[in-house]
Formats: sequence, structure tokens, C-alpha cells
Amino acid sequence: MRVSDKNLIYGTPSKIVCVGRNYADHAKELGNEVPKEPLLFLKAPSAIIFDNEEIKLPKQSQKVEHEGELAVIIGKDCKNLMSDNDPFEYVYGYACLNDVTARDLQRRDIQFTRAKSFDTFCPIGIVFTDKIDVSDLEITTKVNGEIKQKGRTSQMIFDIPFLIRYISNQMTLKQGDVIATGTPSGVSKLKDGDVCKVEIENIGSLTNKVVNAN
Repeated sequence: MRVSDKNLIYGTPSKIVCVGRNYADHAKELGNEVPKEPLLFLKAPSAIIFDNEEIKLPKQSQKVEHEGELAVIIGKDCKNLMSDNDPFEYVYGYACLNDVTARDLQRRDIQFTRAKSFDTFCPIGIVFTDKIDVSDLEITTKVNGEIKQKGRTSQMIFDIPFLIRYISNQMTLKQGDVIATGTPSGVSKLKDGDVCKVEIENIGSLTNKVVNAN
């Protein structure tokens, strides 16, 4: 079953929780160490757009990059999950997500909020709601048909069950919230006129044209 509701099932999520440097090769390409525990940051829900909508490059940045990721959509509130709790009981479905990032601003600001939260910087695809094994799926990001990123969810440093439990012990995950689980290596600069496509095995695809903001 695929759900195309543009309100992400339950309306606008209270938060988009992102996991930084969750693939060792991506951490390496940015010159960062692999984290010893999940590196969490938030992305503004106002950044959300959907399949076939436009990513708009802000004037404030000269280096906007794609980050193709698997998104987990939370189906019911969860807090303080322990090892004996099944995290998948709290999952509504999965989707392709592009954690678009103003890399120059990220480096300048040190923290990630501005660089990750410009309007249109969170494209999310159609939600796939069937129960599925997400432990080893291929993730591919293409720009103008050229493969830029290619990895597998099995390469995550912290897997999805661990992330759901961990995040739920830092903050309550509300129905409709989104977890962006990290990106493989191969991020590259986007420019006006590009077409960026994120594909995840057995989940679907997400395509967005890139344009300069007015």
C-alpha cells in the first residue's frame, strides 16, 4: 500500500529528526569522525515539499548539496522505548527523503539549523506502508541521470531499531514525526536546472527539479 497524502498521514509533523554522519564514508568525505552515538539535529517542518515539486536555491548559499536518505514515518507516539520494546510497532511507513543542505552555511554556522531548514530543503516521497525488511536496501541518488550516491541501509552505523529507541529516550516521537536516517557518501552541489532523483529499493523514488529562488 502506498499513501500519497501530502499531509504525511497525520498532518504536518511536529519535528523532523535527522541523524548526521550515520554512514562512515559520508563522515569521511566531509572530514568528520564517525560519531560514538547518534548525532541528532532537527530540520524545520516548513522545509517539506513533495515529489515533483521544486527545490529552490537560496541566495544566502553558494553550495547547496543533496543527501538521499531513507525516512521513517512514526505511526503512534512513543517515549522511552527499551530493548524489550519492538520499535517497528511505532512505524507507519517509509519514504525517500532528500536532506538538502547549504554546506557552506553549515560549516560557517557550526550547528545545522539554518543550513538544513530553508524552504523546500526537505523533499519527501510517497509513503510506503507495507511491512518490509529495511535492514539492507539500496539507496541511490542521481543528478540529471548520473549516479552520485549509492549505498545500502546495512552500512548505517546505527540501525533503524536502535535509532527509534535512542531518539525516543531523548524526546517523545509524536504520530506523524519523521526520522531521516542518514546519507551515504557522494553528496554533490546542486545548480539551477538540475533534476535530483532519490531511489530506495522496494520503497520508491522522489524526483525534484532544482531552481534558483526568486
